[in-house]
Amino acid sequence: MQRYHSHINKENLLAGLVVGFFTFLIALLLSLGSEAFIQTVNNFIIALGLLLIIILLGIFFDIIGTAATAAQIAPFNARAAKKIPGAAQAVRLTQNAGQVANFCNDVIGDIAGTLSGAIGAGIVASLVGTFPTLDLVLTGAVMTSLIAALTVGGKAIGKNLAVEYANQIIFRVARIMAYIEGLTGKKLFENKR
Repeated sequence: MQRYHSHINKENLLAGLVVGFFTFLIALLLSLGSEAFIQTVNNFIIALGLLLIIILLGIFFDIIGTAATAAQIAPFNARAAKKIPGAAQAVRLTQNAGQVANFCNDVIGDIAGTLSGAIGAGIVASLVGTFPTLDLVLTGAVMTSLIAALTVGGKAIGKNLAVEYANQIIFRVARIMAYIEGLTGKKLFENKR
């Protein structure tokens, strides 16, 4: 019994380290790319648009992760038996709800949160540089509050939608997944069983 728990702890630790490493790489690349983009464009409206896109992306993936945990597998099994496109992927998403939620809510959500903070800081620096009368601390606090309000409020609305329309959301995601798998020939979120 002790060996079993030790094995699980090592697997969890290794999985956490792998996820953390890849999250670091993805966040680093996206952060450098978005910062370079903002500095190159140097346009407040475009930077604000990019910030909103990243916040919406975090909310969108949070909805998918929550829907995966709330979806019922029985309707997808019935569709999979009829060979309806996307049904097999919906079964996999539902069976692997923990992995899906971890990827969507934690990995993508945390990256989106980090990037939105970095872009918000870039916007504040640009605003204070353009309008020297603005107070850096106050402008930064307003930007942080705005990002937090949009993210938390958006996720609150998204979670309600995700729970109420879980199966519809997962089936739409599964159809996109089926298309991607058809192009790449690789299955996403392999069944545990």
